[in-house]
Amino acid sequence: MAMPMPMPPPPPMWPMEPPAAGMPGMDMDMGMAMHATFFWGHRAQVLFNGWPGAGPRAGSGMYVLCLFVVLALAALVEALSAASKGLARRRPGATGATTFLISAVVVHAAKMALAYMVMLAVMSFNVGVLLAAVAGHALGFLLARTWALRRGSGGGATGVDDDAPRNGAAHAPSDSEAAEPKP
Repeated sequence: MAMPMPMPPPPPMWPMEPPAAGMPGMDMDMGMAMHATFFWGHRAQVLFNGWPGAGPRAGSGMYVLCLFVVLALAALVEALSAASKGLARRRPGATGATTFLISAVVVHAAKMALAYMVMLAVMSFNVGVLLAAVAGHALGFLLARTWALRRGSGGGATGVDDDAPRNGAAHAPSDSEAAEPKP
C-alpha cells in the first residue's frame, strides 16, 4: 500500500508585496495617511475622498468650509430632533394618521442620516472637526430650544394654560386679577 505524499506547506503570508498599481479598488493615495489618533491640521480627509483637500493645493480655506459644513450638519441634527419631538406631541386626526406617520418617518430618517454623516466626519480624527461637531450640536440645541420656548409662549399653540404654575412656582394674581371677580 502506497503512502500518500504530504502536502507542501502554504507560501508565507508575510512580508506581502504591495498591490499592483493597476488593480481595481487599490488606488489609495499613499500620501494621505490614515490617523488612528486625534490630530490637528488642515490636511484632513473628511467624508469624501480628497475633501476638504489633500496635496500641495490643500488650503486652510477649504478646511474652514469643511468645519462650517460639519457644524451645520450637527445643528441640523438637533433641529430635526426637536422637530420629531414636536411631531410626537401632536395627535393626528383620524383622516391624517397616514400622512402624520409618513412625515414622522421622513423626519426621523433625515435626522439619522445626518447624524451618521456627522459621526463619520468625526471619525476623521481631526480635532477641529470634532470641535465643530460638538459646537454644532450645542448651537442646534440652543436654537431649537429657544424656538420651542418662543413658540410655546403664545399659550394657545401648545395647549398650555397661561395661568398654570410653572416650575413648581405658585401663581400670584396681579392687582387687576385680584380686583376682578371670577365667574
